[in-house]
Order: sequence, then structure tokens, then C-alpha cells
Amino acid sequence: MKPEQQASYEAIKGLDKVYLVGGAVRDQLLGLTSHDKDYVVVGVSAAQMKALGFIPVGKDFPVFLHPETKDEYALARTERKVGAGYTGFSVDASQTVTLEEDLARRDLSINAMALSTSGELVDPYNGKDDLEHKILRHTTNAFTEDPVRVLRLARFLARYGKQWRIHASTKKLVKQMLAAGELHHLVPERVFKETEKALSEREPQLYFEALKELGVLSVLFPELHDMVNVPQPPQHHPEGDVFIHTMLAVNRAAQLNFDLATRFATLTHDFGKAVSFQERGDLLGHEGAGIAVIDAFCARLRVPNKLRDLAKLTSLNHLHCHRLLELTPKTLHKVIIDSMNALKQPERFTQFLQACQCDAQGRGPTLINSPYPQREYAQYLLNALQGINTKAVVKQAIGEGKTGPDLSEAVRIAQIQCIKEAARIFHNRPSSFNKAALAAIKAPSK
Repeated sequence: MKPEQQASYEAIKGLDKVYLVGGAVRDQLLGLTSHDKDYVVVGVSAAQMKALGFIPVGKDFPVFLHPETKDEYALARTERKVGAGYTGFSVDASQTVTLEEDLARRDLSINAMALSTSGELVDPYNGKDDLEHKILRHTTNAFTEDPVRVLRLARFLARYGKQWRIHASTKKLVKQMLAAGELHHLVPERVFKETEKALSEREPQLYFEALKELGVLSVLFPELHDMVNVPQPPQHHPEGDVFIHTMLAVNRAAQLNFDLATRFATLTHDFGKAVSFQERGDLLGHEGAGIAVIDAFCARLRVPNKLRDLAKLTSLNHLHCHRLLELTPKTLHKVIIDSMNALKQPERFTQFLQACQCDAQGRGPTLINSPYPQREYAQYLLNALQGINTKAVVKQAIGEGKTGPDLSEAVRIAQIQCIKEAARIFHNRPSSFNKAALAAIKAPSK
């Protein structure tokens, strides 16, 4: 920044026209570290900001990057609803807009606080009080003007936990938005962006449970809403219906700190149960029935293919994984090699095993800590398969006069034999299993 620009910038700060706003203020009051700092500048024009060396980046309203820190500085603005959806706004960022007017357009009271350069808290909507009492409350009726705020509301609950609650007046406002059809204007990419963030929060299941409580789950995620009241065999699922089970499984994925792909696969693994129950009155075949539902869900919300593919594989194979210890070597080969392609995509296979573990342990407090040896077993078998010298197997087969498909069959037979030997060692292992036994498993070396 040039000396004259620095002097002008300091002059703006000296007049208390620059305020730290939003999440950074909220996090500071919570004692958390905020990675992003957003500022609002009051009583200054876009031309003045450019003259000070700030870099314009806003498309819909004036936002600038600080030339040194790259923090965002936005001109104070008001927004007036003129059309449907999140783009239907008329923006006023003139120099007459006050800080209080700017804060009024923000979603929640805890996000509508500002901090002056002298450290004075500006809190016209009692956000600090709501923060202390763990309340999520809309700032003004401007909340209704952007339907994505309903998702953000639920996401904050997933971030902060069950001790927090949504204020009754905000619940009423959401129901009004639902009745007005405003939620139908949500852009799919925005829905999934918020859902992706929610799945990565500390208690992601609270996001979906909040949407259910608010009455909007059937509009936003009908696949999840269809799970509600779908019964499950009590001997396997004492926790209740499919929705309850899915929420427990997703919560388990968060407790174990599994990644987004695993959490998404866990969320969708039982999508087929509602279909099976509606068609036949039972859950038989729900694994395959879930594939079309996942495809439609991912297409509608523009879900990345990587997440979709893992979700489909998990839906199709999760019961096989639960029965892994009982499967024959040939069936194990079909699951690990043919279905999961685990040798070429070992990371995805690990994510699949993690999702299956969450399914098995997402069944209430009495089962959450139940061991899941299937995951260790499957990983052990994969490690054994990775030790096969495929080139040596093919070379030996060629030496025996085999060609074409017979070479692939020779590799398959070697893999099945490897699985058989690894399974024998695993099942006969002592309680303190020596994993070095894996080194004893070798494919033909000639």
C-alpha cells in the first residue's frame, strides 16, 4: 500500500467507519479462532475504496480485498426483495446506509454483531445475549428473503450441538416461508453446499433432525423424509425406524472423525429401505433398491461423482460387509475385487468399510461401542492381495501355455487362493494377533 493510501486508510479507521462483522465477532465472543475476517465500511464510496488501493471483487455488491491482508471489506448495504430466489434483490450500498441497517439484513442475531476498531461491540439485535443462552434467532423478517438461511439455521445447530435451540419465533417464520413456497426456489448447488458443510460439522445429524422438526425435510430431502416411520426388525435395530438409525449412523461417522465421503455414504446407505417397504412391506432387497434413489438424489443436488459412486457401492455391498467373516473366498473375491475394485481404489475401499462400521454401530447406546472386526478383516485381506506378484503369476501362466482370458483367470485363481490362506490365518489367530503373519502369504514367485 502506498504511503498516501496508508494514511487515508488509517483516517477511515480513526473515524470508526470500519467494523469487524459476522462470524469473526461471534467466534471471538465464543473464544474461538476465526480464520476469515470480514469488515464493513460505513459512509465511504466505492470510488474512495479504489483510491485507497482496495481491490474490487464483488459482482452483485461492492466488496473489496485489502491490498495487504486480503481480508474482505464490504460497503454497508441494504437489500430489498424484488424477485424469487437468492438473486432477486435490489442492493443499496450508498454512503447513507448505516451500520445498523447493514446488520439488519443478516440472518441470525449471533451473526449480526459488529466490533469497532476501538473494541466497542455494536449489538442492535441482542446477539451476545442469544450467544450466552445458546439460542438461534432470526435478526429481522429479512431472514425470509433468502431460503438458504433455513439450511444455515440447521447447520449452526449441527455445529454447536444439542444444548442450543431454535427460537420459537424463528420456527414460525420458517413455517411461513414453507407455506409461501419460498423453499422451492433453492438452487441445488446451494443446498448441497450447505449440506456438505453440515455433514462436516461436529453433530451432522442435528442438521437433518432440525429440518425435520421445522417441517421442511420433505421438501428439501424427500429421500430422508421417506425413512420416517419405516419400521426395522427390533432384534437388529432396537433404536427404531430407518430415519433414527440413519441419524445415529451419521453421528457415529462424526464421532470417529471420518471424512466427508464416508459420512455421505453413511447418510445414503439405507435409501432403498423406504422403497422396499413401500413396494413389499419389508426391507428385503433394499441394497439394490437404493441405487436408483441415490442416483436421483445426486443428480438433483449436483453431488460430485466421487461421493455418488462410493454411496452406491456402500448401498449395494454393506450387508456383504457385515457378513464378511462368514463369506467364502470366492464371494470375498467378488466383493473386494469385482464389486469394490479395492486393489485399484484402496482409499475408497477404506471409506466403504468405515461407512459399514457406522451402519453397524449406529444403533443406539447399547451397540455403539460394539466391535466391528469386519473392517480389520477386510483390510487384512486387501493387504494380503496387494502382496501378490501379479507379473509373476502371469509369467507362470504363460509358461504353462495359457493366453488371453486364461491369464486373467490365473490371476483370479491366485487372488482367491491368497484370500483363502489369509482368511485361515486370520480366523486361527491368537487373541494377540501377530500381523507379521501377513508376510507369510505369498503368491507363486516363478
